[in-house]
Amino acid sequence: MSSTVKKVRGVFERPPGSGVWWIQYFAGGQRHREKAGTRANAKELVEKRRTEALGGKKLPEKLRARAVTFQQIADAALEYSRSAKASYQNDEYRMARLTEQFGKRAAESILAEDFEGWMNAQAEERGWSVATKNRYTALLKLTYRLAEKNRKIKVNPARLLRMPKEDNEKVRYLNQYKPLPTKVEYLKDCATEEDRLRAVIRTDYPEHLPEFEVALATGMRRSEMYRATWPNVDLEHKVLTVPRSKHGETRHVTLNSTARAMLEFLREKTKASGSEHVFLSMRNNEPLTGNRHWFEDAVKKAGLKDFTWHCLRHSFGSRLASRGIDLRRIQALMGHKTLSMTVRYTHLSQPDLLAAVEDSPVPQTATSSATSTKGDPESSSIETEQVTRLQ
Repeated sequence: MSSTVKKVRGVFERPPGSGVWWIQYFAGGQRHREKAGTRANAKELVEKRRTEALGGKKLPEKLRARAVTFQQIADAALEYSRSAKASYQNDEYRMARLTEQFGKRAAESILAEDFEGWMNAQAEERGWSVATKNRYTALLKLTYRLAEKNRKIKVNPARLLRMPKEDNEKVRYLNQYKPLPTKVEYLKDCATEEDRLRAVIRTDYPEHLPEFEVALATGMRRSEMYRATWPNVDLEHKVLTVPRSKHGETRHVTLNSTARAMLEFLREKTKASGSEHVFLSMRNNEPLTGNRHWFEDAVKKAGLKDFTWHCLRHSFGSRLASRGIDLRRIQALMGHKTLSMTVRYTHLSQPDLLAAVEDSPVPQTATSSATSTKGDPESSSIETEQVTRLQ
């Protein structure tokens, strides 16, 4: 029967002989197919769709272009981050975790509550601080803002995400607390956080020990360290130049004897590779872009709580302050743009205040009012003895 029916362009029966007719047409440079039912319905529908396409009318929901996925807008955001942000490696690490969870979903279909629920669960499981959660939120906002700007999406759920105020005054440094109890035999004799961490790195990650030593000896930011190249290292003048710091300016890092020794060791180690990068993978001589793949595990095994790589930078600043180095010099050594960032270390930089308190005389009248009992000769003698001892 179908062989005797006059063919109509864009109308076909599938499967042949089933009596079920379909249409096919092109709109917006894409081929579209629809099930129409009878042959008569198919003839009418194909003409209607062609007319709509020629007239530029909006197609039905099911015929629209495929929705943009979160993975697609994430890739575009990373391209931007790579060219515009010094902290690109951090964005890359965080985006990998986000795309693992949301990558296949349509970007416009994800609710703000979905993102918040995932981040809250991660914060509880991994002990994220408010700052860490805010970094993920900021990356999501950037990703959706760029997609909206480039007309890839019309719905932006990231607009509804909020960033709580961070406690930027908090300073976490090595040996601030006692390490947690451990069952690892070779760590039981390590009494301090630094001893524990060094022991773990030496035993399990010896190839990364120079990274740890340089970070602790210079206070360099992670991004500054892993972008360092040999043309910017001047061991003779004891300076490492950072062409573009966090604030977009060039800064010069002073190298003490420990940092120089580690860099000299690395130069000999990496000389054969021909790479300009200071920190290379010992496995394939590729430049290292970060340290989360080993440092987080090392911290956990060492029994340090709430400790990140950035805390090594705080340790550097805290040790300068505890030695009585003035805040202006600490500011210069750490590359702080404003002194307000350096003020966080003031509680460690004024040992003279404790000495002043210890040496201050106690007025006799104050001691008398606090210790005397009216009309009691015994208490009067105790008072005299206390004042004499205090003075």
